[in-house]
Amino acid sequence: MDMDRRELADFLRRCRERLSPQDVGLPAGARRRTPGLRREEVVQLAGMSADYYIRLEQARGPQPSVQMLGALARALRLSEDERDHLHLLAGHRPPAGRQAGDHIRPALLHLLDQLRDTPAQIISDLGDLLAQNAVATALFGSVCSLREGERNVVLRWFTDPTVRRAYAAEERDHWSRVHVADLRAAVVRRSNDAASRALVARIAAASEEFGRLWELHEVAVRRTSRMSVVHPVTGPISLDCEALLTPTEDQRLLIFTPPPGTSAAGQLELLRVVGTERFDSPDRRSTGTIGTTTGTTTSTTGTATGR
Repeated sequence: MDMDRRELADFLRRCRERLSPQDVGLPAGARRRTPGLRREEVVQLAGMSADYYIRLEQARGPQPSVQMLGALARALRLSEDERDHLHLLAGHRPPAGRQAGDHIRPALLHLLDQLRDTPAQIISDLGDLLAQNAVATALFGSVCSLREGERNVVLRWFTDPTVRRAYAAEERDHWSRVHVADLRAAVVRRSNDAASRALVARIAAASEEFGRLWELHEVAVRRTSRMSVVHPVTGPISLDCEALLTPTEDQRLLIFTPPPGTSAAGQLELLRVVGTERFDSPDRRSTGTIGTTTGTTTSTTGTATGR
């Protein structure tokens, strides 16, 4: 990624000029000929040399480090979007954004409830299933559980043999690699934080297959894919999976749609109609048979109804 010195210089100058000393906790001092902070005040706040900063504003400075950009972002009171813009102009990838954890925005839960004919899930970047709508529950059921300790899709794939039964046998090796490559990318985005380290260690301790694939160091963020789900009522269902962005970097909205020219649309309609009638048995859920639907979106924090 190349540094855009001219745009970076203009952005720094504009950000400096829109601030007053009072905005950053400095005394107003003597009358100023121009609006905004003085360069020496930005230097003081950022803890950098005056010559270095002046060269940046004159579009002739060297590429600033990520640490220097962080100091400038704090000194100039930049928003998250402005901070990311600053990094991109300087030729760096923006830092990771805020994480939502288990909290799901009410608007996303509402959206799940509106997708009555289309399976949809909200999943974390580490593979935790956070919520799914009724037709997704009818499609996947206990293959993807919302229960604490059972909701991580990657962990269950490598430790629970019943999970793989819902996928075509000839595709299982492929999905093993997809899960590991996507998890590897998430771990790096999180800078190998405690949560990601603990998850990788737990799966590696339980699965030799995971350990072998992890050693390959394959990285591939899952954005779109085609999959075949083997359902006990409808038989194999071919679906396209699209991963959509959410307002935070640690959650994704997955939407499963029928490919054109296939029977998947009719199969999904059958699941939507008979889901509660055929899959409400506790015995079926406990044996790993694709499970139950309640008619409302379920999540780790309850249903979306009334939110």
